[in-house]
Amino acid sequence: MIAGTPNQGGAAWAVLQYVLGLKRLGHDVRLIEPVEQPSETTRRYFADVADGFGLVGELLAEPRQLDAFDVALNISGLLPAESIASTPCRVYVDLDPAFNQLWQEGGINRGLEGHTHFVTVGQAIGTDSCDIPTLGRSWIPTAPPVVLEMWPQVNAPGGGAITTVANFRGYGSVERNGTHYGQKVHSLRSLWSLPRLTGDKFALAMTVHPGEHDDLEALKVNGWELVDPVAVAGTAAGYQRFIQSSRAEIGITKSGYVLSRCGWFSDRSACYLASGRPVVAQETGFSTFVPVGEGLFAFNDVGGAAEAFDAIREQPGRHARAAREIANEYFDSDRVLSRLLERLAS
Repeated sequence: MIAGTPNQGGAAWAVLQYVLGLKRLGHDVRLIEPVEQPSETTRRYFADVADGFGLVGELLAEPRQLDAFDVALNISGLLPAESIASTPCRVYVDLDPAFNQLWQEGGINRGLEGHTHFVTVGQAIGTDSCDIPTLGRSWIPTAPPVVLEMWPQVNAPGGGAITTVANFRGYGSVERNGTHYGQKVHSLRSLWSLPRLTGDKFALAMTVHPGEHDDLEALKVNGWELVDPVAVAGTAAGYQRFIQSSRAEIGITKSGYVLSRCGWFSDRSACYLASGRPVVAQETGFSTFVPVGEGLFAFNDVGGAAEAFDAIREQPGRHARAAREIANEYFDSDRVLSRLLERLAS
């Protein structure tokens, strides 16, 4: 969502990578988003994003039939199925793997019906290494695309902080077979001591509710800095500046992704890599699909994360170059989206 979650530059970029990437491949692309009772702020934000990137944009308060399209990439099923019923190739794009499948299994309608294809960034879903239900559907795996032309490698800042942009609590967790598939807060709590272990500066663009007294105290005592996510990453441009002024990313991952081993990898982390910023991310099974050890590290505990940041500190230039090389090879929108379109056509 863009207009549905205004003032979140990261949410906007997650969608823009697909839109701009398809335009680069020569396709005519329209960005359409349904929003219930859109406010003036919502309309203005959507228009600013669409106009700022030279897009044809449309905000729908009421669903209607969308004609004359060959392919609809329906992110998380936000467009009602009836609105794209006349489109020959109707693709459900799952950006929240494990959760979407488990919610649907539990009776929460995630808008899967009415689609011809199902795509997921949980690249392990449907494999033997992941027990998340497929719901009787064949899921096409894909990496999150990054338009490299829009995300150039920039010179590494000398004293930049290690950062990320995150929601402390996003939405409801899921219980299944005695396993709690939780949010980032549940993962972050296992990493409290990381700043003290490394001596590095960590800054989280994240809002924590004032009522979370224990967690706020733990963040403060252990040296984590909180910065206002709207102030530093509330627009697409601000989000990009924040990432590119960072030294590296600490990839704090929803515990649901970690426990499910669904192979999820963050579109945000892909932007860090493209910018030449090393990423140290919690393992979700993504290391099966992307090489780790230089520029990108997968960790299972706080000790593993600390070791990765030690390695980056010793050879920052090497890991910055490796980060960009990984983005070129595995997340380039030209490659990722071309492969995806080929799979959809087969």
